Amino acid sequence: MFALCRYGGLRCPSEPLGLKWQDIDWARGRFTVHSPKTEHHAGGESRLVPLFPELLPCLREVFEQAEPGAEYVISKWRYRGAGTNLRTGLLRIMAKAGVKPWPKLFQNLRATRETELAEVWPMHVVCAWIGNSQAVAMEHYLQVTDDDYRRAAGKPAQKAAQYPAGPALPERKQEIADVQKTPDLPQDSESYTNVHRVVVGATGLEPVTSWV
Repeated sequence: MFALCRYGGLRCPSEPLGLKWQDIDWARGRFTVHSPKTEHHAGGESRLVPLFPELLPCLREVFEQAEPGAEYVISKWRYRGAGTNLRTGLLRIMAKAGVKPWPKLFQNLRATRETELAEVWPMHVVCAWIGNSQAVAMEHYLQVTDDDYRRAAGKPAQKAAQYPAGPALPERKQEIADVQKTPDLPQDSESYTNVHRVVVGATGLEPVTSWV
């Protein structure tokens, strides 16, 4: 759940909870995100998101651990139950890890990811992946970071130290290209053939709005 929001830029909880194994195109290095929040806009019912190098290992690990017949990527009841409070759960994890909470826990994961991607990719590409408009991105998501000030002052950035799970930003275009060319993916594994449709209900926790 955390990786999908932090590295995939998904809206929590509706988009991660709606993600199915059949939505993941391992061979082409991308996955389809179905968005209840934007489905009332023309063409907004879904979008394609890359299997970013930071996200791919997390999905492959969960795939290998999935029960036969699992339909949803996030299938455990403790995340899908109607009374589940994901924010409380994340705060509990952060307290155990000694990490100070930041404002708007899940929305700022999306904002951080969009800010990172905007440093490398054209905005129309980034917005297509994140699922918002350039106007919304500029007003609500893109951030000025400490690294911006460091670079402006001629000092080295510190992103590699802050985010060890992912490669340095200039390397990501080639990393994503490498993922898309990789033939040895879970689609070829025996467990892939065991995944089939089992209908599981999902209750979204986000309020429905028309501007994000």
